[in-house]
Parts: sequence; C-alpha cells; structure tokens
Amino acid sequence: MKLAFIGLGVMGYPMAGHLQKSGHQVCVYNRTEAKAIAWQQEYGGDYAITPRLASENADIVFCCVGNDDDVRQVVLGDDGILAGLASDKILVDHTTASAELAKELSSAAAEQGVKFLDAPVSGGQAGAENGVLTVMVGGEQEAFNVVEPVMSAYAKFSQLMGDVGSGQLAKMVNQICIAGVVQGLAEGFSFAEKVGLDPDKLVATIAKGAAGSWQMENRYKTMFAGEYEFGFAVDWMRKDLSIAFNEADKHQVDLSVARMVDGFYQEVQDLGGNRWDTSSLIARYKNK
Repeated sequence: MKLAFIGLGVMGYPMAGHLQKSGHQVCVYNRTEAKAIAWQQEYGGDYAITPRLASENADIVFCCVGNDDDVRQVVLGDDGILAGLASDKILVDHTTASAELAKELSSAAAEQGVKFLDAPVSGGQAGAENGVLTVMVGGEQEAFNVVEPVMSAYAKFSQLMGDVGSGQLAKMVNQICIAGVVQGLAEGFSFAEKVGLDPDKLVATIAKGAAGSWQMENRYKTMFAGEYEFGFAVDWMRKDLSIAFNEADKHQVDLSVARMVDGFYQEVQDLGGNRWDTSSLIARYKNK
C-alpha cells in the first residue's frame, strides 16, 4: 500500500521503518527535515516537506507526534494531513492524546470523507524498534479491518476498543496502571537494597508469583544499578497522566495513587531526570 508516516521521534522512526521493510511504499514527514533525510537513507522510501505533500497519494496516513497541539498542527490547516488526504482514505493517530481531540479530528476527517482511528500504543521505544507494540484503537470496525494487518509490521497485538476516543481512554488506563506498578517496584527494590537481598535471586523468585510483571523482569537490573536510559521518559509519562487526570475529573473518578506517583515523578524531574525512563522513581530513594 501507499502509506505516509508523520512524526519520526523515538517511536515513529522505527515504526515507519517497519512499514517500509514490510513492502509498503512509505513517505515520511518530520518537522526537522534532517531526521526525514536520515530515515530515507536508512530505509528507502520517500520524504516530504509538509504533512499535506506526504499524504497526497497515501491510502493510510499514520501520525505519531507529541501532544494534542502537535497533532492539530500536523493534521489541520493548509499544509496539514487532511489538506492532502483523499476521501475514503484513513487517518490513524498513534499519539497519546486526549479523547476529546480524537473526536475533534474524527469530525474534521468525516467532513471530507476520511475515516479516523485513534490508536495510541504501548511498549515504549524498545517495543517500536522490535516491532512488538500493543495498539489500543477507537473508531469504526471497517477502518480497523483495513489498518490492522498493516500495523502488524510493528504491533504484536491490536484491539478495537470501541468508538472514536476509546483507544485514548484505554491508554489512560494503561498509564495509570503502570504508575502504580513502577512505584511498587521502586519501594520494594529500595527495601531489598536496605536489607541486603541479592537482586537476581530475589527477582528470580518473586517474579514467578503474584508480584511478577513485565516491569519487574525488564527493569529490575537497571533500577538496582541506577540506570534510567532504557524506556519512556518521565516528561512524557507526566504528560500522559495529566490527560488521564483531566478525564478522571470529568467523571469524578478517584486517581489518588496515580496523583501521588505523579508528584513523585515531579521529584524525579527536580533531580534532573526529565528524560530518564519511568523506572527512575527508585532514584528518589537512592538520593535519601
């Protein structure tokens, strides 16, 4: 298929590469043109100087940028995706953004006959590079049926959650759950260090029981070592949690644990850990 991919950050760059390597014709756009040129040199394909030009011949356009405002910038306007995308084509937004934005973009797309899916992903940079992301999707079944096999180039699992916005709501739940899990690990591992337990023996034992998790098995070594350059940045986690908090306020949902952990992430930022990965919550204990 002819595809466009808008946004070549730590997630979008390898995701677009997987699409090109799987046999599709991919045209990319990135605000920093040098990144698009580097992507073309690595994977082949094409690049364009505006989202509109990248989207003009595409059957599906994928977007993965930073936040709501970034999405609006690349989708709407004279040089945006919708200015170039033909009717009956599909726009897929992989950005973690608000459910309200998903509905806004769906309405704008529908005005010109374009189908829209909100499709945030989980799995982090490693998941994108290894092509094993999980995708939570909101939108119509018909569009999902077209897009799902294409996304399999970089996703191990995709699920249609419901109407437009449902993908973003599912991603909010994902981030809420991660916050609690990582804080539990930070506390537990800090305790283990203080009492002198061997980290490898400890995790080899408790990971096989009810305490086990992906975060435990994949982050325990680096957490004990005080190394935090292996995953999703604290700045982005706090952005995602703020989206969840805004949605929770509308529905009067108590997210007291997630809000507490968000405050702990603020402390990590105060330590200079804005770009550290989310497992850096343990740094609060190492600095006390």
